[in-house]
Formats: sequence, C-alpha cells, structure tokens
Amino acid sequence: MSETGIRAHPTSLVETDSIGAGTTIGAFCRISGGARIGSRCDIRDHVRIDGGAVIGDGVLLHDGCRIATGVVVEDDAVVGPHAVTFSSVYPGRSGGEPARETRICKGAAIGANATLMAGVTIGPRAVVGAGAVVLHNVPADAVVTGNPARITGYAGLSPQRAPAPVAAPPESPGAVPTRVRGVVFHYLPLIEDLRGNLAVGEAGRHVPFDIRRFFVVFGVEDQKIRGEHAHRTLHQFLVCVHGSCHFVADDGENREEYILDRPNLGLYVPPMVWGVQYKYSPDGVLLVLASAPYDPADYIRDYSEFLELVRTGRR
Repeated sequence: MSETGIRAHPTSLVETDSIGAGTTIGAFCRISGGARIGSRCDIRDHVRIDGGAVIGDGVLLHDGCRIATGVVVEDDAVVGPHAVTFSSVYPGRSGGEPARETRICKGAAIGANATLMAGVTIGPRAVVGAGAVVLHNVPADAVVTGNPARITGYAGLSPQRAPAPVAAPPESPGAVPTRVRGVVFHYLPLIEDLRGNLAVGEAGRHVPFDIRRFFVVFGVEDQKIRGEHAHRTLHQFLVCVHGSCHFVADDGENREEYILDRPNLGLYVPPMVWGVQYKYSPDGVLLVLASAPYDPADYIRDYSEFLELVRTGRR
C-alpha cells in the first residue's frame, strides 16, 4: 500500500482495495472487503470497519470504534474511542432486520462510547456526547447527550435572554435588533394590575405585519424540537405566552439562540431565516402569528438548500 501513500500497521487485517491516498491504519484493525475508505483518513488502533461501510475523506476514527455495514461517515467527521454504530436492529442474527443506512454527516463529532442505533442520521457539524445513545435523527449543529440522547444545545451557541427593554412609554414599546439579519425583539405594552396583568399588541403597530394566521405550540416534550425550516416569504412573530422555550435563528451567516420566557416579549422572524424551537418547559405555550395562510410550498426544509438560496439570493 505504500505506493499510494497508504500506511497500514502489519498487525491489521485489511481486505479492501478501496482506500484513498494518505490514509493511515493503526494496529490490530479489521477492515472487511467491500468497505470504501477515502483519502487522508486517520484510523487508529483496534478499529473495525465492516464490508459495505463508506468512509469519506479526512475522517478520524479513534481507537476501538466500530463502523458497521450500511454506515456512511462523511468527510471530516470524527468518531470517538469505542463508539459503536449499528445498521440493523439485530446485527449478525440470521433473519434479522435488513441493514438500514446510518449516516454521520460532514464535520459531525461522535463522543467516546456513544452508540448510534440503526437508521439514524447525525446532521452536519452535530455533536454526540460521550456515552450517548442515539435513537433518532440529530439536526445539523445540535449537541445531544444522555440515554436516550436529547438535544441540550447547539454547537457554538450560548442561550441569551432579551436585553433590557428600551425606555419607552407602554404605548410605544421598544424594539431591539439581534445579530441575525432581520430578527428583532419587540417589547409589547404591559399593564400591571392587582386584578392581573395584561400584555397587548396590534397588527401593523406592535406586530410589524398584518396577521393572517396564528397557531399555538404546546405539550412539547423537553427532548423534542420544532421548526427546523425557513420560509421563503412568510413573516412570523413569536410570543411564549406561558412557560418558556428556546429559539435558534440562523440567516446563513450568523446564528443566535434566544430564550423566550415572558408574555410581553415578542420575537419577529422575517423570511429566509432558518428557525428551530426546543427546550420547551413542561408548561411552555408558544403563540405564533403569521403573515399568510399555510402554504407548504413556502417552506424550505433542507438546510443545504437554504444555504444555497441565501448564497444566490433566490427564494
């Protein structure tokens, strides 16, 4: 293998010829026939790669991890020590479930001793914590931990509360822009009374568009996420009227995470902003005001497509 720049330790059993240039293979590895491995990969000691697995370029496989048949590891991903991937519910059992593709997307990182069950997709740049057991797909950039794995954050983000309201009389509340293009905190008029408090808003005045539709999100389990899409033309205004939730906004260049926890705090989200809702409190109730009736064609549900539309200025 040296003629192609591939270095394999003599104790390893390598049964495939499909290995890219510049890849190194450590001691006591087993790479079965039919596996495909890209270039510049770093495969550490005691790694097992089954036939039919696909490894991209620049992948780091730490000591003792297993990449099963039907698993795809995309470019620049990292799989931690002794992490295990499955592609069927009963691996190796005669008559068991057929292999299902398990995919670790580009730039994702899998922690030590993590387990990926059959058929899950780990999104681009997502992080799976050490020892996590992943039963469901993980969105791009999400951080998951625990057994079963739950979303606990987003890579590179620190949740932030809205800044202090702008000094203004109740009839003229303040608006504070964020770093994400077009996303703005709005402070609704708040009338406090011994009989109970009141938050109020008017379309075109406090809410910066005419309201054509509304919907309410509630009863969301803490580990579940909502959203994960952008809109081509729809404007939205979010108010967590009870409890709290987190909202991640992404304009393709900047990304921030906000805590919505007051019924007099609104978050305006313009078109062409990727949004994710998660970390709902058990009593969380999110009211969403929208500028148009429901239109499935207005949704962009693939993050890669969203980034391409942002780059080209199309919708």
